[in-house]
Amino acid sequence: MKSNVFLGLGIGATLLACSANKQKSEVENPIQRPNVIFLIADDIGYGDLSCNGSKTIHTPNVERLAAQGVRFTDAHSVAATSTPSRYSLFTGHYAWRRNDTGIAAGNAGMVIRPEQPTVADMFRECGYVTGAIGKWHLGLSDRTGGQDWNGFITPGPADLGFDYSYIMAATGDRVPCVWVENQRIVNLDPNDPIEVSYKEPFPGEPLGKDHPEMLTKLKPSPNHGHNQAIVNGISRIGYMKGGKQALWEDENIADSITVKAVQFIEQHKDVPFFLYVGTNDAHVPRWPHPRFVGKSGMGPRGDALLQFDWTVGEIMAVLEKAGIAENTLIVLSSDNGPVVDDGYADQAVELLGNHKPWGEFRGGKYSSFEAGTRVPFIVSWPAQVKPGVSNALVSQIDLYASMAGLLGKTLENGAGPDSQNLLNAFLGKDAKGRDYIIEQAGSLCVSDGEWKYISPSKGAAYNKLTNTELGNSKEEQLYNLTQDIGEKKNLATEHPEIVAKLKAILEKEKAK
Repeated sequence: MKSNVFLGLGIGATLLACSANKQKSEVENPIQRPNVIFLIADDIGYGDLSCNGSKTIHTPNVERLAAQGVRFTDAHSVAATSTPSRYSLFTGHYAWRRNDTGIAAGNAGMVIRPEQPTVADMFRECGYVTGAIGKWHLGLSDRTGGQDWNGFITPGPADLGFDYSYIMAATGDRVPCVWVENQRIVNLDPNDPIEVSYKEPFPGEPLGKDHPEMLTKLKPSPNHGHNQAIVNGISRIGYMKGGKQALWEDENIADSITVKAVQFIEQHKDVPFFLYVGTNDAHVPRWPHPRFVGKSGMGPRGDALLQFDWTVGEIMAVLEKAGIAENTLIVLSSDNGPVVDDGYADQAVELLGNHKPWGEFRGGKYSSFEAGTRVPFIVSWPAQVKPGVSNALVSQIDLYASMAGLLGKTLENGAGPDSQNLLNAFLGKDAKGRDYIIEQAGSLCVSDGEWKYISPSKGAAYNKLTNTELGNSKEEQLYNLTQDIGEKKNLATEHPEIVAKLKAILEKEKAK
């Protein structure tokens, strides 16, 4: 059971303890509690933001957020890919403890089960209005292919604690390419019903692999699989027909997410709220709004980074306009590390120049090396957080228990089982953070901030499609991150005692 006291924060008088069975009407003075926003980017690396030292891209709004909060240098997502990362973020439960939390198809059943406690459940129990907007990629309905795309899709975000939801059914490169608001597809014409398949194409529906002349915006990279259903001049993964009026326009995705987030804040500015905002930037297919096209000099991927920064600025602006910026806690991070070519010929590789999305780290999305999970991470709460930079070792897995600590809530049995209350670390009051973190990619890794152990794996060492070092090896790997941040020298044979120590930690965690 996690602590429900505010250790050393001096804010206990401001926030009221929330018991597990509190209803909204029973919570006193909820306006005194901070609003909380989780702003989670997609495939944005540590080196993609100027606040982390990049000289090739300028993200001024993120810089401003970092300047008024704590910027972390050793913060990690739980996994190096989206679905398991977001699963762990919402549940405080390591995705690798289950065998069904891999990258979800567009017609996947909901990965988080309705009976599982989530961070949104916790906020709602404590009197908060809760919302989920943007990238979802956690499945919908109770089984694969079980969605009623033309009616009410259940179970869905409401069953996971969200009062309001406006989400992508999966992710930008997978069908169906529609918005789902409160579990119904937006702008759906009942006379043009949607059909989705991940097995067989629909007769008469053109595919990217057969009709390249119809790919007027982006063409797929060879062998990635993004050559099936064509939506808005871009071919996707999966097959789809119908729903023409409901299809999104890719250049408007960021605007749609941002507008809905701004509206949610405006509508709930007088009550405490918890808002998850998952941006599509900088996930493929990258097709930014014309306002940003050509502005970065690095093609669509660089322009998508500027678009992400705009989203951050719009959210900060509405908070300031509403007079609630001081008492709003914002956590800005990314679901995993960066990838340059992830399926579309958008010249991301050719136009990269001197930009290093992975920063000084090795690997990227899909990788066990540091760039797979060491992500941008900023915590801003002007009323309580002193600006600065923290080298504390932190993981997104701990946001669950830490938010419980923020609310003064005792976690019920089974809630956030892998999460620790590191609220002091997240608020910049504890310079150490975790004793160790566990990272998930091709294999499991454990790091104590100084030493990192990567367990053996039979997977490929290199992904030729994405040009990413995956970190897989049949041999044990050990790196001294304080002396070799690029993980170039494997010291496993030189320090068997450290290997044994970290391996024992990993085995202990796996046995839980």
